[in-house]
Amino acid sequence: MTSVHTLMPVDYYRLPFCQPKGGPKLDSENLGEFLAGDRIENSPYRLKMKTDMFCEQLCVSNLGRSEAQGVSPNKMVRAIRRNYHNNWIVDNLSAASKAEDDDTITTRYWQGFPVGFVASDTHKAYIHNHVNIEIMYHAVETQTEKFRIVRFTIEPFSVKHEIAEVKKAADDDDASDEEEVIVATIKNPIESCDPKKEKVHTNYDMITYKGREPQLASGQVLFTYDVKWTENKELHWASRWDIYLSMDDAIPAKVHWLSIANSLVIVFVLSSMIAAILVRNLRRDFHRYNRIASDEETAEDLEEFGWKLVHADVFRPPSFSPLLLSVCCGTGAQLFCMGFLTILFSMMGFLSPANRGALIMALLL
Repeated sequence: MTSVHTLMPVDYYRLPFCQPKGGPKLDSENLGEFLAGDRIENSPYRLKMKTDMFCEQLCVSNLGRSEAQGVSPNKMVRAIRRNYHNNWIVDNLSAASKAEDDDTITTRYWQGFPVGFVASDTHKAYIHNHVNIEIMYHAVETQTEKFRIVRFTIEPFSVKHEIAEVKKAADDDDASDEEEVIVATIKNPIESCDPKKEKVHTNYDMITYKGREPQLASGQVLFTYDVKWTENKELHWASRWDIYLSMDDAIPAKVHWLSIANSLVIVFVLSSMIAAILVRNLRRDFHRYNRIASDEETAEDLEEFGWKLVHADVFRPPSFSPLLLSVCCGTGAQLFCMGFLTILFSMMGFLSPANRGALIMALLL
């Protein structure tokens, strides 16, 4: 999980989210992913191609103590207040985030979706415990019954499920793809979670219906999700990453002005110190050269001193290690060529963003 307010990422399972059977497992990574800090882990969410799912229950998790004045908040509340975002991927495609209000529906193609939100009226943290997983696909033209995922969008909601009874969830290996996993009995189900009504996907009107409240980021919380598959014949496989690269120009880049100001102040102070030392030495040398020397000092002044001792050494190869100069020049030329060729191959499309870590691998090779 990442945040625009801090540069420190947080491991997803350090927070009390639902975990897969046997615990989270890391995916195999290449050298570029490892150096970039990417960590891909499995999740308990179940997806089946072209099969819609309605209000699937995931687990009941205890998020910790409630918010109160003078009491340290729990991990989930701290993550929400620091504006952390979940970074999910499906078929190596990053999740876009869909936000909906009374007037508009906005899709932001940043990486991930917010863990929760802080209400403007109560100033309390609420968690997104329900997500609509919307996946677009198209059929492979050269093969039958083969499909490709071309868009992955998450629409998060905060739903307060009043739990009457917590049951033991079925194991993922024992439950079939069509079998619904029941974790708890909901006393106040929304329309999409009510088994007595027709199956529909969760939407904004259900969440904001009169009498409904969002879920606080504390206590026992039921996590649920919907899965919606939509065929998109116009979006081609080769261009599925285009909208992610431009981010749809919806999220302005936040500049860390405080860090930049600190760096500039340090550079200015150190540069001023070095400049003061150099100016002092040069003034002392100039004063010594310009004064009228006596007969006794003439012999001593014939020997050069100060900056005159090194005024011609800039064009002279080092006598103790000529190879060191060659290594430094060669390293600089190599770094320049490496950066130029990597940018050139990226502009030509040889380095695809779908191959995670490919950019760093190209720099190293």
